[in-house]
This record gives sequence, structure tokens and C-alpha cells, in this order.
Amino acid sequence: MIKVENITYKYPRGEQTVLADFSACFARGEIVAISGKNGCGKTTLSKLLAGILRPDTGRICIDGQDIFGLDLFEIGQKLGYVFQNPSRQLFCETVYQEIAFGLINQGLNQEQVAQKTEHYLDYFGLAHYRDEYHGKLSQGEKQRLALAAVLALGTDYLVLDEPTGGLDMYRRQELGDILLKLGRELGRGIVLISHEPGFIARYADRELVMP
Repeated sequence: MIKVENITYKYPRGEQTVLADFSACFARGEIVAISGKNGCGKTTLSKLLAGILRPDTGRICIDGQDIFGLDLFEIGQKLGYVFQNPSRQLFCETVYQEIAFGLINQGLNQEQVAQKTEHYLDYFGLAHYRDEYHGKLSQGEKQRLALAAVLALGTDYLVLDEPTGGLDMYRRQELGDILLKLGRELGRGIVLISHEPGFIARYADRELVMP
């Protein structure tokens, strides 16, 4: 479980506190949507969960461990983060290498890397793009590639910031079905930042509305 306990955050040059004494819990096997008006702190919260930002006060624990003492790589082994624009986190020459990169850094041998990479290529319907550069993929395919790359690391939790942006109705349904499978069949905990009521109503187990 992810526990957010009484966190406060203010950007270094900001005049207003973005989050004040905020608390929440996110369990494995559930999809929690976080919604609210622009500027309420949704994306800030997602970056705090991923360790990209650090709270001014309070703490965030993943399965009982305070992430304050962990670096980004260590947090990334527990929680995968997918940016609103997946192109921001894709950098390898091929789709295959994009998924394999993190596995290599984990110290897996060549056979293990190949086995896991092929599994996630198949799972996300990307096998026929294995030797392509990510820039040639559609927005939905980039979204699936970013998901594959973080999930291949074995993370129990996933945070997605506005994942439906730029996706048509078919791709949104495709993404939602993947999230349901990850949550209900594979037991991943999913935090979904979204401003789309229809998507939330269909795919989220519960909604947390930020003031």
C-alpha cells in the first residue's frame, strides 16, 4: 500500500502552497482516479509519489518504507511513472531496447532480459514494432510502450498522469482495458490522474477529488 501522510508542498518560487496537510492511501489491485480543477495539485502529487519532487513536510511510504531515503532508481523499482506525454521518457533507438534498458540496469542476464522483453512486447501488442524507433509510433502505441517499459521492472504500483490525452475513443478503451487487466488480474495498484469523468466512471474503482 502507498500511504501519503500529511504532506505539504510549495514550489521553491511559488507564492501559494500547492498541497497542504494532504493524506491518502492507494492499495494494490485497485485503480484510483485523482481528479480536480486545473492547478489543484494533481500532477504535483503524482511527481511526489514518484520521488521526482520531495514534500516539505509529511511523508510518503510504499509498503511501509519511507521513500525519502530512496533515490529515483530505487523508487522506480517499486513504482512506475508514466508522463502525460510518453515521448518525454522514451529515449532508446528501438522499441525492444526501450523495454530492455531497465532490465539490463537491474543486472539481469541476457536470456532473462530477452525473455521479459519479448513477453511485454507481446502483452502490449508491440512485437511487430520491436526494431522500430519510438518516434514512428502513434500516441497510443507510445503510451503502451511507456507502460511496458515501467512494468517490465516488476513494479507493484503505477502512476499515470493524464494518460488519455491525444487518444481517440478506440485507444482510450484499449488503454482502459489494459489498466483493468493490470489491476484486477495482475494485482497492480494504479493511480490515475484524470479530468475525464467518463473514463473515470468506467475504469476507476474509486475517485479522489482534490479541492
